[in-house]
Amino acid sequence: MKEIISKTRFAHVAPRKLRLLAKLIAHKNVELAERQLVNQLKRGATPLLKLLRSAKANAAHNAKIPAGTPLFIREIRVDGGRVATRFMPRAFGRASPIRKRTSHITLVLSPEKSISKNLPAKQAELKAKS
Repeated sequence: MKEIISKTRFAHVAPRKLRLLAKLIAHKNVELAERQLVNQLKRGATPLLKLLRSAKANAAHNAKIPAGTPLFIREIRVDGGRVATRFMPRAFGRASPIRKRTSHITLVLSPEKSISKNLPAKQAELKAKS
């Protein structure tokens, strides 16, 4: 089984915001996930969409998977990246930190649909039954 791994590092969107979208497209067909991201109004949809399209192109070019083969998102992981700290002036001469967070996104595509080992046991049972 071939796996296509694509990564984005230092995306300028907080990981907490990207994980909402990552859960939306996890374990789905690439075409369906792409349609869902195109219709999202959230700012984090843009870097995820670019990564998904890049992974799809990598599958065709690098892994030599034929164009008609359906691909599935086997795993998508959003980790925290470097945090830039800025300071905002506050009352009485104080300063409070402003944390500008970045994200590292890892996307794994696979030609076969499979149940991930990362899913909790009950979700895996439900997916197996349907």
